[in-house]
Amino acid sequence: MSQRHQVGKAIRSTLVLWVITSVIYPLFMLISGQVAFSDQANGSLIKNSQGVIIGSALIGQSFTSEKYFWGRPSTTNYSTADPKNDEDGILKTGVSGASNLAPSNPTLLERINGNEGEINRLKKAGIQPTADLVYTSGSSLDPHITPEGAKVQIARVAKARGVEPNQLETLISQSTDGRFLGIFGEPGVNVLKLNLSLDKIKI
Repeated sequence: MSQRHQVGKAIRSTLVLWVITSVIYPLFMLISGQVAFSDQANGSLIKNSQGVIIGSALIGQSFTSEKYFWGRPSTTNYSTADPKNDEDGILKTGVSGASNLAPSNPTLLERINGNEGEINRLKKAGIQPTADLVYTSGSSLDPHITPEGAKVQIARVAKARGVEPNQLETLISQSTDGRFLGIFGEPGVNVLKLNLSLDKIKI
């Protein structure tokens, strides 16, 4: 078999593999995603009653009002970053991830246990601190809190809105996502979805 034939065969094989891996396979995945998993493929976007996109079910948002349930603290608050004063480049770079501070790091301890730390902030609001309301997640974008983390906020939200606590307990149950495939992970409450349901309650 000639060298020219071998080279031609190698070139044809390369071209075939290139078409399969760079054109056919990505196109197949794109079409499959849009047909079978359209919501997930397009960012799991959430719209309000007017049809306006207000967030994603995959990314946590910062809530500070007494009338809403609060989510996990974050090292990256996209929703509160100021476009005019974005020194850390949060909006420009899309930074996410944990702070990587060791448990003994003074900055971390101050953020958690300091006078203006997470624990004191929660206690001042009448909330019994739970781990997920005190510590950030690995991505700092976790949209979920534990059902326990939501339930300890019922008294505060019920008082601020003038609603019955049992109404909020029902909303929490309805907004709780179960384990993936029934066995992986732990149940979690999507805070954005919970607060949207909260706004629908008629006082």
